[in-house]
Amino acid sequence: MSAPLHIGLLIFPKVTQLDFTGPLQVFARIPGATVHLIWKRIEPVPSDSVLTLTPTITFADCPQLDVICVPGGGGTDDLVNDEETLDFLRKQASGARYVTSVCTGSLVLGAAGLLRGYRATTHWSAMDYLSLFGATPEKTRVCVDRNRVSGGGVTAGIDFALTLAEILADRRTAEAIQLTLEYNPAPPFNAGSPDTAPVEVIAFLKDKLGPSAQRRSDAVKRAAARLS
Repeated sequence: MSAPLHIGLLIFPKVTQLDFTGPLQVFARIPGATVHLIWKRIEPVPSDSVLTLTPTITFADCPQLDVICVPGGGGTDDLVNDEETLDFLRKQASGARYVTSVCTGSLVLGAAGLLRGYRATTHWSAMDYLSLFGATPEKTRVCVDRNRVSGGGVTAGIDFALTLAEILADRRTAEAIQLTLEYNPAPPFNAGSPDTAPVEVIAFLKDKLGPSAQRRSDAVKRAAARLS
């Protein structure tokens, strides 16, 4: 019997739940996989919406993972300068088969020094920050560079997880999981990317995100300065 496959998803205050619940639904269906939700302590963790999350294991008790995944959300602005979290990721990355992220989780990997010299992707609004951590930004839904696998913004997490499922198992397994989830997207609007969204929608969203965008910029620049 083969050893269990340990997959860990970091959760943290103000995480975007779909960044990890999409991949979670995929990972939980990979044969032999044990999935962990990891945080510093076993206590309720508020997401960036009404949902509250419960970790299954702490940093201290977490086994060596085969896959470590960092999702995104507003809370990553704090994590990029959180040494306890960055140290945990560095230690896990040293023994993990795959070091991965969804959305702005890639900025946290970058702040931990884990993307230097790698291609990576992230949410479209954060793409310009990857280079500050020595990564090469790639505008794509899923980016695979050796054992670094990153997904774009939020919903791209499902594409990311299915890609990783094929790598960890095989294509038939990944396709069976996709069929189980009936992942057959046909969005009602063609506004899911700044390449296709109406100009007025892009302008509206950028204006709305202005204050949080400045906060992220400040946090990432501090993290990049500390890393260097």
